[in-house]
Amino acid sequence: MHISKLSLVNYRNFASTQFQFNAGVNTVIGENGTGKTNLFRAIRLLLDENMLAAAYRLSDGDFHRGLGSWKGHWIVISAEFAEITMDESVQALFIHGSGNVNQDPVDTATFNLIFRPRKEIRVQLAAIADGDERAMRSILDPLTTDDYETIFTGRSTADLTDTDVYSAIVGDFENAIFSDETDFPEIGAMLPKQLSVAREVSFSFIQALRDVVQDFQNNRANPLRSLLRSKSGEIDVDGFKAIAAKVLDLNKSIEEWPDVEEVTGDIKQTIKDAVGEAYSPSSLKIKSDVPDDADHLFQSLKLFVGEDGEEYEGGIHELSLGGANLIYLTLKLLEFKYQRAKQAVANFLLIEEPEAHIHTHIQKTLFDRLNYADTQIIYSTHSTQISEVSKVESMNIVGRDAGRCEAYQPARGLNSLQIGHVQRYLDAVRSNLLFARSVLLVEGDAEEILFPVLVRKVFGVGLDELGVSLVNIRSTGFENVALLFDDERIRKKCSVVTDLDAAFSDITVDPTDDEAAARYKKRALASQKSGAARKVRLDGFASGNPWVSTFYAEHTFEVDFVAAGNASAAVGVIDEVYTDLQTRATAKLSLESGDSYRYGRRILTMAKSAGKGWFAILLAGKIDHNAVVPGYLLDALRFAHPVISSETWFNILAYRIALDEAATITSATHRDPFIERLVEYRKGEVSFVQIRAEFMTAFPTDRINDVLARY
Repeated sequence: MHISKLSLVNYRNFASTQFQFNAGVNTVIGENGTGKTNLFRAIRLLLDENMLAAAYRLSDGDFHRGLGSWKGHWIVISAEFAEITMDESVQALFIHGSGNVNQDPVDTATFNLIFRPRKEIRVQLAAIADGDERAMRSILDPLTTDDYETIFTGRSTADLTDTDVYSAIVGDFENAIFSDETDFPEIGAMLPKQLSVAREVSFSFIQALRDVVQDFQNNRANPLRSLLRSKSGEIDVDGFKAIAAKVLDLNKSIEEWPDVEEVTGDIKQTIKDAVGEAYSPSSLKIKSDVPDDADHLFQSLKLFVGEDGEEYEGGIHELSLGGANLIYLTLKLLEFKYQRAKQAVANFLLIEEPEAHIHTHIQKTLFDRLNYADTQIIYSTHSTQISEVSKVESMNIVGRDAGRCEAYQPARGLNSLQIGHVQRYLDAVRSNLLFARSVLLVEGDAEEILFPVLVRKVFGVGLDELGVSLVNIRSTGFENVALLFDDERIRKKCSVVTDLDAAFSDITVDPTDDEAAARYKKRALASQKSGAARKVRLDGFASGNPWVSTFYAEHTFEVDFVAAGNASAAVGVIDEVYTDLQTRATAKLSLESGDSYRYGRRILTMAKSAGKGWFAILLAGKIDHNAVVPGYLLDALRFAHPVISSETWFNILAYRIALDEAATITSATHRDPFIERLVEYRKGEVSFVQIRAEFMTAFPTDRINDVLARY
């Protein structure tokens, strides 16, 4: 039995989303603040019997902030289980509780936590006339969470992540329309308290490793104490008598030690001297308190560990952070093994961000080896090391979009062949593709090295600050990765950037061509045909998909880089590519000629001579704020990141003004008034359209105008 689907409605930063899970190991991937911890808390509210009862009384802070007013809305946490076992006790639980009664025997089931207004409130809402907003507000405005109830239901059929279903059952708050009904069979039958799913399963939660040394010092949180406590109850009483007798003898020996008896006598005498016989205690004795029962004796034990390669064994507080965290994680896993041995109807293990302070090799090994039979394991992580060894078909990606968090399933709707392609790519290429807010896919090293430098030098901010990840496919097989970005899978923008490889000179075959010219034209023609065919293929692939678009260099990146107006940067690396003075002079003339044939052939020859990757590194060292970003790259960036925040625009424009000021390009007459306007823009007193127009007027030659014109 395992969770196959988890639906969250109006819960914290999830407005309405669904997670898909498989049996075995699952991974939830996402950057900080995307809701991974909230997801785990939602699962715990359903299945963790150790959650305090007070946790089920949700608060107004548990409602999704995007609701505006939470009053009247419902929070729904719904789990769907698959592969329900045929065990008689399990079948009884779900038939009477959360099973789908149309099936015999039950093999799927639902279990829901619903936080909703009490019935008297729902009755009042049902009685108002459609569209009577004033009456609705008179009922909702006084509400507090004390007017709410928490119920658990099973056998539900309603999908409350569907806005139409939600409006029909909960209500249409925008139009003040509520159903005449107050109880809906579709949300399932209420479960009696004695039939709790949480009581029937083995569930362990390993929280994110923050300060495990403190946890070891806390009796309640110490995992070693939990392990020993569970074992102390299994001790053979008769067999333990010998140890108990030794403890009693030890206590007696300590108490009768001469120094102890002497201190005892001194205490008695000092009290008598201070307050007299009448007010002195009737008896006083120093006793040894080593426990002689198994439970307390076990709790007094402590763990001593030696770091790798050391003979010294010290306390947990003496270990490195990584060592302490690894021991803590080990003990929690052992605790889970003990629980799992109790033969529960299902086993669930949640591990929150296990990567904290643990070496990357250990992270990958841990994930690869941790796979218990008959146990569903769900990790949350923002570690690229763990994501690289995760199975794409058992992966959920969480991301933020306009203040709400959504879950994406990257393998949803893909066939096994497509999944295999994606998995092999993720295995082979270490990237942050899965964590990106938006993506630029490029085909080679030159784009991977130079585009981030161009953005940093021209914008004054990096791609990471814009929330854009650049991923080098190292081929033109973009479809194998770009297919991840789709309505069904990852709903994030993806720009595909590649070359058309169009010829930059006349490649018409001429009978008078010598052998070298004929070979060049033949290769150029083949490349041009290949580029044209690639464009047809990729345009067809992206057609109709709002998440993917294609962008092309007319020739190749290097040629288009020079054509855009960056000949000076290329000239700057001539001396690092060529040693011959004549060749250097010829190369400089070619690059500065303005003739596409001459500068095109020269820049490609230089790249080939130095090696494309190394040549790109050399070029990167010559790029400054006056560089020109080729238009197709700006268009690709615009698609991937269509909205730049006002704070980021402020930083970009302030950066450009500072550059102009340092170079004394503009006079204070234009600069100072614009700086005042820029501050007003930052405060929201001036629109982006206004500040853009004013900047382009005040600084007509600034390179950032190429960017502003696209936004």
